[in-house]
Amino acid sequence: MPRGDKSSYTDKQKRQAAHIEQSEKKSGKSEKSAERIAWATVNKQDGGGKKSSSHSKSSHH
Repeated sequence: MPRGDKSSYTDKQKRQAAHIEQSEKKSGKSEKSAERIAWATVNKQDGGGKKSSSHSKSSHH
């Protein structure tokens, strides 16, 4: 999977990242910084991608 591919994220995570990005831009960050911070925050909260999604309770490793 190429770095920066957002397809493994849930719609909720994408909305959350977009929301964070907006507020970072309001506080004076550049588009690139805002996006990086937004996804870093989502990753930190959720561990990234669909690994810890509540939808897939059946697939335990």
